[in-house]
Amino acid sequence: MALNPEEKMAERMAVDPEFKTLVEEHRSLDEKLKELDKKAYLLPDEEIERKRLQKLKLALKDKIAQILNS
Repeated sequence: MALNPEEKMAERMAVDPEFKTLVEEHRSLDEKLKELDKKAYLLPDEEIERKRLQKLKLALKDKIAQILNS
């Protein structure tokens, strides 16, 4: 029986410390973005930082997906 994506990720995290670090970084970026999204208005520097974090988070997501699909 095939594992669902969450199970596959948990299994990989248990045996691959580098993969676990990628997932933790992705979650950390997600939390930072949620904090910025709570603000009613972002200063220009905050908006730039938000875009940078979004790009990093997406790159990590792609890397995670690539590892899981290999």
